[in-house]
Amino acid sequence: MDIIELRQVTKNFGSLTAVDDLDLKVPMGTIYGFIGPNGSGKTTTIRMIMNILYPDQGTILLFGTRQRNQRLDHVGYLPEERGLYKKMKVYDVLKFHGELKNGKNLKQEITYWLRKFDLTAWTDKKVEALSKGMAQKLQFIATVIDRPQVIILDEPFSGLDPVNSEILRETLLELQKSGATIIFSTHDMNMAEKMCDYIFMIHKGKKVLDGTLNDIQNQYGSDTIRIQTELGAGALEELKGIEKISDFGQVQEIRLNTQADSQTILAEIMKKSRVLRFEITRPSLHDIFIRIAAPERKEDNHA
Repeated sequence: MDIIELRQVTKNFGSLTAVDDLDLKVPMGTIYGFIGPNGSGKTTTIRMIMNILYPDQGTILLFGTRQRNQRLDHVGYLPEERGLYKKMKVYDVLKFHGELKNGKNLKQEITYWLRKFDLTAWTDKKVEALSKGMAQKLQFIATVIDRPQVIILDEPFSGLDPVNSEILRETLLELQKSGATIIFSTHDMNMAEKMCDYIFMIHKGKKVLDGTLNDIQNQYGSDTIRIQTELGAGALEELKGIEKISDFGQVQEIRLNTQADSQTILAEIMKKSRVLRFEITRPSLHDIFIRIAAPERKEDNHA
């Protein structure tokens, strides 16, 4: 069953079409990643699902029905713009949010989540006393305190250090196992690649990717070489058959053109330097994102 469905949804802001004729289905119980450049339409799409904005055309179904002008009690939403009542105490903020969504066993839930995110010592502190990272964790807890069926997160990992990012990642997987459907937008391609069952990319208001990572990568074939040499990027100079070289310092990624032969390229590189690693692979989600989002940028051989 598709828990969320968008049918030919369009949203305009004056002469700007932010979302253009969008079709999208989110299966129940999945983690669905929304990716795209800034201004691509991700947040507008999320706000329409949440009834914060209404589409100019098209239909949005949630739990199989239109929810326009309805309270979304079974949906938790973490917006990109964070906001908490700074003068309230941490416990009171969570109790308030839980009661708004008719949450059950709130005292038990609050205790559980504060312990999980290492905020127990701050239970009776005012929100304004929290660091930015702590406030970020508190707002996430407020989003899920009532155990919603659908959890929609706009850039949930933004501002979190690696330890707390890991806690959040584990928590999202636990919530999914308990039956929740999770949508999150992100600029972290590595996180999207590792976590998401499905990935949707919007660019200039239009859907350009939608499917599993495997399906998406299969569209591009195995045209990428990851290589590490003792000479580094210098070993790749003046090679024929190269579409683009992405230099990450210790490792380089080479995109081949359609006529290139990977073994010939390897032989040429070995004439210049000892090869420590050579892998023929499909492009990463990061590379696919760049190919779509920046085709107008003239690519030289050392991006």
